[in-house]
Amino acid sequence: MKKLLFIALSTVLLNAASWAQSCTPGANFVDSTYGVWPDTTQNFPPALANVAYSTDLNFKVPATVTAELDATGQFVGSPIQGFTVTGVNGLPNGFNYACNISTCAYAGGANGCANIWGVTTATGTFPITIDVSATVLVTLFPGLPPTPVTQTVSFPGYKIVVGSAGVIEGIISPISVSPNPTNSFITVNGITNSMKATEITLTNIEGKTIESRAIENSNNLTFDLSGLNAGIYFIHVSHENGVETVKFLKN
Repeated sequence: MKKLLFIALSTVLLNAASWAQSCTPGANFVDSTYGVWPDTTQNFPPALANVAYSTDLNFKVPATVTAELDATGQFVGSPIQGFTVTGVNGLPNGFNYACNISTCAYAGGANGCANIWGVTTATGTFPITIDVSATVLVTLFPGLPPTPVTQTVSFPGYKIVVGSAGVIEGIISPISVSPNPTNSFITVNGITNSMKATEITLTNIEGKTIESRAIENSNNLTFDLSGLNAGIYFIHVSHENGVETVKFLKN
């Protein structure tokens, strides 16, 4: 969740151009504790070269640091004072971001949104990496006022696939696995001929390859997981425009 949250928070905080698109935070997200919609599993919709693109991202920042955001536990429970974005890398030429507040500055617990928009002539898969600076109020010594501690982190995760109509046609329906969660096997769904997929790889949460095979036909897309321990695993599908990754749970 740490990666998903800060990636999305950072994407909503880019300085807005005077001719940028606008957005309004979704009312159905106000009561959420915190989160990002869409997340990196659903991801952004695909784009077409030379066609105007526009999509909204909604988010809510937690008011305090949670265990999902700080695996070390060092800052858990500390108030989040605010955050800002210091850089973005990987966007297609011609694409930009605009947040719903002109200063692009948000406090802990805030709701917001960003519009992702533009026109590009480039095609391919564009991974997006965001540099974020977050300020947390940390009590270093009992009885003294909390001290602002700023942490700078870079987060990958989101991507935008830009292609021709023929390429996008095979990407609109996302790749998935079923059943998910699973007890003994999975089948990979959504791979089409137009994607020109070449390889499918099964890895564990540490990134270790468990099995890799060439994609030959639909009968080649089922994996026997009976010998694996319970936990989180990933399927990676390599195709003409990059690599699609799907997370699943083995019970």
